[in-house]
Amino acid sequence: MGAERRGLLLGMAAYVMWGLFPLFWPHLKPAGPVEILAHRMAWSLLCMLVLLAVLRQWSWIRELARTPGKLITVTVAAVMISINWGTYIYGVNHDQVVETSLGYFITPLVLIGIGVVVLGERLRRIQWAAVALGVAAVVVLIVAYGRVPWIALTLAASFATYGYVKKRMNLPATHSLAVETAVMFLPALGYLTWLAWTGEGTYGHEGAPQALMLMGAGVITVIPLLCFAVAANSVPLSSIGMLQYLAPIIQFGIGVAVNHEPMPAARWAGFGLVWIALVVLTFDAIRQSRRERVAVLPTARAAEAPAAVEPRDLPVSAAPEREAAS
Repeated sequence: MGAERRGLLLGMAAYVMWGLFPLFWPHLKPAGPVEILAHRMAWSLLCMLVLLAVLRQWSWIRELARTPGKLITVTVAAVMISINWGTYIYGVNHDQVVETSLGYFITPLVLIGIGVVVLGERLRRIQWAAVALGVAAVVVLIVAYGRVPWIALTLAASFATYGYVKKRMNLPATHSLAVETAVMFLPALGYLTWLAWTGEGTYGHEGAPQALMLMGAGVITVIPLLCFAVAANSVPLSSIGMLQYLAPIIQFGIGVAVNHEPMPAARWAGFGLVWIALVVLTFDAIRQSRRERVAVLPTARAAEAPAAVEPRDLPVSAAPEREAAS
């Protein structure tokens, strides 16, 4: 199997696993979202330490410790992913799986907003159209829900900010997750200790299966991330961009078909606007990628062409041909 094909399959596996997460978190009840999040952080760090020990990848930690700016960036990323994970677990365990899927559907639109506001990027007309459709979708869904869909908006804002910060960190996925969970380990451990001290924690009090599943939260966090890390290194970015919609599509299907969450016509209309906006963005991204590829092709061909030989270096028999070509 070629590297790209293997990466594509692992990328699909990662997004499918992320999409199936709503089937896992409810089994950790009666643990609350914050307790589940704390266990996820703590056990994820343990898994990452074992992985780094097996791979013998420790030298990068010294380099990171010598750059205070990166440490601050890592801390911001850790806070953002904690907010994202905690909100997601809360939404799933409060029967709002459809709304959590909405958050990841609109994340690309929020990323565009960050690009405009923070980076001063200019949008093409078709991108503005997609953003307008996304804003209209949120307005329609506010009316449909009778409230602001804060779960979806929090997920989109936190994950988009996390993605922007991670891009500035420029760390491999495994390294960044190890540091992020390390940053949040002490708060997580402190909270779990407090729960144990007050008797409000569920770990060890709801039977072995629930305790093992709380520990397994770290494993199911690391496995898809490793699959994604391989995919990101061997699959074109455009393909990764297409794969990212697998997770919210699966989440949406679970919310509607498995959890039987209500989907009145107004919500379908709001989601429909979001999906149209994503189709527009995907079409524009593919078209822009083709244009850039076509623009680069002549330059690449020129670079690959053999260097021109000066007339004095040519054999006598070739000189007339060179002059004729001139």
